[in-house]
Amino acid sequence: MFRKLHIHMTLFSTFITGTILVLLASACLVITESNIRQKHYTVFTNNAYSCVSHLESQNVLSHRWIQQVETNYNIDMQIYDGNTPLFFEQLHSKDDMKKIFEQAKKESAKNHGLNLDSPQSSQALSKIAMFQLPGYYACTARIPKNGGILNTIILYPLDAQSKQIRTIRFVFFAAVIAAISALAVFSWFFTRKMIRPLEKNRKEQNAFIAAASHELRSPLTVIQTSLSAISYAEPEQTEHFISISLDECKRMSRLIQDMLSLSRSDNHTWILDCTSCEMDTLLLDVYEKYEQTARQKKKQLLIELPEDSLPVCFCDSLKISQALAILIDNALTYVPEGGVIRLSARQETSSVALFVSDNGPGIPDSEKDSVFQRFYRSDTSRNDKQHFGLGLCIAKEIALLHHGTLTILDTPGGGATFKLKLPLN
Repeated sequence: MFRKLHIHMTLFSTFITGTILVLLASACLVITESNIRQKHYTVFTNNAYSCVSHLESQNVLSHRWIQQVETNYNIDMQIYDGNTPLFFEQLHSKDDMKKIFEQAKKESAKNHGLNLDSPQSSQALSKIAMFQLPGYYACTARIPKNGGILNTIILYPLDAQSKQIRTIRFVFFAAVIAAISALAVFSWFFTRKMIRPLEKNRKEQNAFIAAASHELRSPLTVIQTSLSAISYAEPEQTEHFISISLDECKRMSRLIQDMLSLSRSDNHTWILDCTSCEMDTLLLDVYEKYEQTARQKKKQLLIELPEDSLPVCFCDSLKISQALAILIDNALTYVPEGGVIRLSARQETSSVALFVSDNGPGIPDSEKDSVFQRFYRSDTSRNDKQHFGLGLCIAKEIALLHHGTLTILDTPGGGATFKLKLPLN
């Protein structure tokens, strides 16, 4: 499912960004082509006016000058003395050029009001028309000269302009293709990075449901078996089966309560009742609750407080007590008989650090991150029915709710130390 979603998101992202890129590139291309055409047209008009100005000022025209301006300005020029062409047969003997000059003459007369074939007139000023033909910019002019009329046609081929536009289009096309390809690659990795947390969350959710189902199924099986046994058991055995069923009901109740706590944390509905709390008093209260339990399990629970009083911390004292209780209970599970568990605290920069340390088997580095996962339990505790593998996860959620941290350290000499760090502000 996630692979299909990954592909769809990649295609959608590439299509949207590619479409935007194509639109922007097209707009830039239109502007660039317009500038190229304007540049060539400006060059042509300047050169055409320069030629007309020269024709107006000179009484003698040379074949060399015509060849020179045609080469320098990249133009083709035809000059008439009245209706008689000058140098035309020598300069433009190709039939296709003759047709273009005739087409320019007709276009000038028809659409621009400048008829080069009209009889001589008494005009005092030159008349010029600029227009475009297929493949050419054209200029026609009637220049009064010594009582007569000098007609000229100037053609500027658009081959160089077209070649430049084709080159620009190819460059834009290649750039767009390369950019879309890069966007596709980026989208593939970016959407993969976006989907990875969803995929991880889905796997964790499936694992959570499977583990929860397994944990609930075990007590339900025991309860079902015990209730079935009551129907044919001896009266003196009935109390025993009822006691077993009640114990399993309590286990289920604790499991459901832990799952609800984690659900509230996931939904951000776990409400804190924060007040100013004296951490010395909180630690002593937790110690008094578990000291007798540790003694019954033939283990020693100690408390170590600094000489100076710990600062007041703004927190939910019940939730912090719950987190410490989880850590102590976890230590009581792993520490062998005769082991020592220490509850201590110290002030750090802008925070208070609470420690629960033991001299048990410790936690390998490879498992220090895993122990905070839901329903995670080490192999040595799989048969312990009092633990579901949710306690440390709940303790860490409590730390995060207080904008603190819960980390695991190695106890000097062996064992594990849990450090609960709470900000003072």
